[in-house]
Amino acid sequence: MRGLLAALSSSFNRIGALGRKELGSLIFSPALYGASVFFFLFLGIHFFYLQRFFAFNSTSLRPFFSAFPLALTLVVPLLTMKSWAEEAKLGSLELLLTLPLEEWELVLGKFISSFLPLLGMLLLTASFPLSLLPLGQFDGGIILAEYSGTILLGASATALGLLMSSLSKSQASAFLGTIVVLGAAMHMHLLSPALPPFLASFFSFFSLAFHFENFSRGILDSRDLAFFLLSTCLFLYLNTQVLMFRRYR
Repeated sequence: MRGLLAALSSSFNRIGALGRKELGSLIFSPALYGASVFFFLFLGIHFFYLQRFFAFNSTSLRPFFSAFPLALTLVVPLLTMKSWAEEAKLGSLELLLTLPLEEWELVLGKFISSFLPLLGMLLLTASFPLSLLPLGQFDGGIILAEYSGTILLGASATALGLLMSSLSKSQASAFLGTIVVLGAAMHMHLLSPALPPFLASFFSFFSLAFHFENFSRGILDSRDLAFFLLSTCLFLYLNTQVLMFRRYR
């Protein structure tokens, strides 16, 4: 038992070291700041202008959170496109794979360095609902549920973005590929009205935005929670398999 704990502690230390290194590199990247500005502008314009929040005299923030699936589809590729694709382009991926790190440790280190900036951006959007608190009686429990779903959605989207970056040879192809695949995974439930019932259920079940809808209504459903956790783990596992293939090919 003590040996297992020591091994886990050592792994977490290596993951943390890699995560800090990658995070330091991302912090000085213009893509992070460009993505942050775009993210806040997009949410603000969608909520106050397109959804016309003040015109409806409502204390529901559901229109605000309804914009997150599309916003994440556009922002996550900017945060993840460089992770593996740039390593492959510069030839440093082979060097990285020679380090005394397991593939899953490399993947988790990259995931942490990409997800933490996104998490910071998501938490900073709390300035929107906080600025509206004096205007009405908002339900704090519902807002907490909505943000919980947003964070889970962001984690799954980040994991998928990293997987697409590991399959790409350049940042441009990683960016475009992630937008297409993440957009499809996010919004495939929109095809449901035009499909037979069994296909509609299939597409809805695998849609990220579909499982986010309950959270956006303030509903915590264990099935949606499990879906996001399992999808995040699946994308990270597939990312690990891609690295293993490149290491041993």
